[in-house]
Order: sequence, then C-alpha cells, then structure tokens
Amino acid sequence: MQENKDMKTLKVELGNRSYPIYIGSGILVDRQLFTDHIKGKQTLVTTNETIAPLYLEKITAQLNSYNTATVILPDGEQYKTLDVLNRIFDALLMNKFGRNATLIALGGGVIGDMGGFAAACYQRGIAFIQIPTTLLAQVDSSVGGKTGVNHPLGKNMIGAFYQPQCVIIDTDVLTTLDERQYSAGLAEIIKYGLIRDAAFFQWLEENCDALMARDKIALAYAIEQSCINKAEVVSEDETETGVRATLNLGHTFGHAIETGVGYGEYLHGEAVAIGMCLAAELSRRMEWLNSADVARIINLIKRAKLPVDPPKSLSAEEFLQLMSVDKKNVDGQIKLILLKAIGQALLPMSVTDDLIRVTIESCSEC
Repeated sequence: MQENKDMKTLKVELGNRSYPIYIGSGILVDRQLFTDHIKGKQTLVTTNETIAPLYLEKITAQLNSYNTATVILPDGEQYKTLDVLNRIFDALLMNKFGRNATLIALGGGVIGDMGGFAAACYQRGIAFIQIPTTLLAQVDSSVGGKTGVNHPLGKNMIGAFYQPQCVIIDTDVLTTLDERQYSAGLAEIIKYGLIRDAAFFQWLEENCDALMARDKIALAYAIEQSCINKAEVVSEDETETGVRATLNLGHTFGHAIETGVGYGEYLHGEAVAIGMCLAAELSRRMEWLNSADVARIINLIKRAKLPVDPPKSLSAEEFLQLMSVDKKNVDGQIKLILLKAIGQALLPMSVTDDLIRVTIESCSEC
C-alpha cells in the first residue's frame, strides 16, 4: 500500500482475525484501501437514505473494477430490525452473490451493526468492511466486531461477534454531521477517559471547547485515542468475558432509556450520557467516587451538549424492569459497570434494586 503520511494506522490484535483501523482526512478516495481488503469480485455497499446522497457515489467510484450492487435502508434506530435486515439479504441473493462477496457498511452505528450482522449470517459468513460516518461509530461501534439488531423488548439482543476486514475512518465526513449527532459521539469518547484513561479524561476537560468547535487537530487526537483504547480492550477480550464489559459503562441505563422511551427518541450517545451520570452517582453512593468526581463528570458531559437527567416519562420501576433484560445480567440479577475512580472501571457487579431505585429517583429530581 502506498504510504499516506497523513493517515494513522492502528491494529486490532486478534490473531488470524486481526485487522487495521485507518484514520485520516480524505481517505475515502484511496482506492487501495478497498482493494487490499476486498475478497473476490463481488461487493455490496449497504448504506442509508441520509448517507447515500453524500458519499455513496464516492465509494462506488473506487469499486468500478468489481461487480458492485447497493442497498439503501431507511435512516434511524427504529429501523434496526430483522425485517429491515432482510433487505440486505434480498440484495445479496438477487445479485447471486457468493461466499467470496464483500459487504461494505457505509454509515453510522445502525448501518455498521446491521451490515456486520448480515455479513456474519449470509452463507455462514462473508467478508465486510466498516466505513463509519458518524463520530460515535468511528470511535466505538465500528471497532470490535459487535453486530446485531434490536428487539422490541431489548436493544442489541440479537446479534453476533464478527470482525471486519478493516475499518476506514475518514475524518472529513464529520463536516456534514449535525450538532446533535456530533455530541452523541462525544459521549463514547468521554467514556474511554472514565473507564481506563484518566489522563485522556483530563485532556478532554482541557480541550472540550476545541472539540465542540470541531478543531481538526483536537478531533483527530480524540478519535485516535478512543480507537487505541477500544482496540486494546478488544484485543484482550474479544467476546466480552472480562474487561471488555467495562466498555458498557452507562449502557444498561442507556439501553433502558432507548427501549422504554422508544428507539430513536434519544440518540444512543445521549442515552449513554445519562447512563454514565447515573453510574457515577451510583458509584458515589457506593463510596468510591466523591461529590467532586461526580461534578467533574456531569460538567464535562454538559459541556459536550449532552443530557444528564433521566427522562421524566420513565419511572424508577420501569427502569428496573427494562434493565432486567440486559445481556450482562446473570441469573436474573442486574449487573452494572461502576467506577472505582475516574479512569478506573470495575467489572460488572450486582447492585440491589433499592440502590438503583434511589439513584434514579434522586437524579430525576435534579
């Protein structure tokens, strides 16, 4: 591959399933990034109605030597379903694509999750490439091989671990990202500082204004550090039997919000931001964090223009019911990721319903 001095290359170390993450400006037109990772001569580009007018032609132009088809899905978390997933299978079958086909997922977390899951299932597994177009997908969902769809009773309850051939992160696509989606991505960036990188958390506090202004240097650094943290965790624990679970800080609360209020009402990053505030307050009640720590966390999340209070429409009892349907639970007990300190997450632990209830109720009154 011809060297691009402005492009950073990271690696997710997973033995024979290892793969690179490319991070750079304008790299969507680097044809060799595609040709080096495409299997066979058949490619299916899966995207959505929002992204297709912006970037689909740019991608297909790099694939003119392949038999390329496209499928354009509706945009939104509410469409992350088995019914919509079937449209990807329809496109693969109608074009008579075989096991050597490569699926290219061009979009945010929903497209990445659905495209990856379709690739994992079609003819028991075909190659796929992740091209994340939202900040949240670039720093989180595109890395690590988690794929799947939602169910009316729970988020991401149907899926598989399935690693891509590579992840192509073009920072230029963030120029078309709206403010709300951009802030949602910052939630996952903040998460890495909270769970394992206290120095990064402090850097985020010091550079939040630059990030909110989309300063290119600050943004590139934040994306790179997030991907480094995610890659290290995934390399150590691919299938979430240990330390990878800490990446779910705030997610059990957040998934309850998304499911309870209705998919799409809150963006994933917004729900996670609220969940991290609840997890921080619960960690204070467990006497690990102090009030100053919690204030730092809430302040940074607010500066990122993210919500911090749980929705008034969900009672504590409804929260508990929704949280009881979670992949991290064991034998019916709710398991949560909490913080021993800023930069140090704890593995999933059982927390009493009463303590969760009082935490939710106290934060709802803020």
